[in-house]
Amino acid sequence: MLPRNACLDSQVRPYSLYTCAVRIDLHVHSSVSDGSDSPAEVMRRAHAAGLDVVALTDHDTVGGIAAARAALPDGLRLIQGMELSTTAGEDSMHLLAYEFDPSDPALAAETERIRDDRVYRARAMVDKLAALGTGVTWEDVAAIAGDAVVGRPHIARALADTGAIAVPADAFTRDWIGEGGRAHVAKYAPDPVHAIELVRAAGGAAVLAHPRSPGYEVSDELIAELTAAGLAGLEVFHPDHDDAVRESLLALAASLHLVPTGGSDDHGDLTGYQIGRDTTSQAALDALLERAG
Repeated sequence: MLPRNACLDSQVRPYSLYTCAVRIDLHVHSSVSDGSDSPAEVMRRAHAAGLDVVALTDHDTVGGIAAARAALPDGLRLIQGMELSTTAGEDSMHLLAYEFDPSDPALAAETERIRDDRVYRARAMVDKLAALGTGVTWEDVAAIAGDAVVGRPHIARALADTGAIAVPADAFTRDWIGEGGRAHVAKYAPDPVHAIELVRAAGGAAVLAHPRSPGYEVSDELIAELTAAGLAGLEVFHPDHDDAVRESLLALAASLHLVPTGGSDDHGDLTGYQIGRDTTSQAALDALLERAG
């Protein structure tokens, strides 16, 4: 059985040749996108969980980085990150971008376009839900989202508040706002190859996020194509990946010379406060950051 933490796994060689004195979570969200807690609270929880390094990877925005940095506890290192939405054909795919220049004009313009489309998409889904008699309003969703980038989790919470569903997770089905659902609306997102090029041009490194999560599965063949385009890493250690998946992804990463990373994909109370559940080794982080720039 593979352990949760990459630093304990000899199969991650040469990325795990050190003791487990450093704990690194490279995939965490705040309320600036679809997490439940503020960036400052996320940093507090990361420190309380015993992390030494954490990456804030909100969806398509670095809007929480300044607040996270201002609230950073002593002894905790913050890695600037972002989870970038992409689409390959009709399939959604997420890239984790690290240590890029957020002021890079091309990358900033693309993420702004993604965020703007999220608002149009969310409004369209709310209109569909209203037509289905749920009682959900745009004002409800906007109040839940606050200053965050509006996403489906905010709509799901609003839908649960009306009593149309029992819990927000029930919204992500074909009955409601799941892929192909009655109130689902497609979103704009760039091609993953173009997104990787943008991240690299901005001085960052791109990692394919949770490539075996339900609804986000990426074939080995496509991962190889993305590697040729400049993909730096593969998220191996993730809550959605069981032992067999981790074994196969570790082998794939080794064969393609990708850095195997790990992260909790924590969204606060929406995912059961699991920050630090899955981690990245120090050697893997060093290798990843060497590929940035």
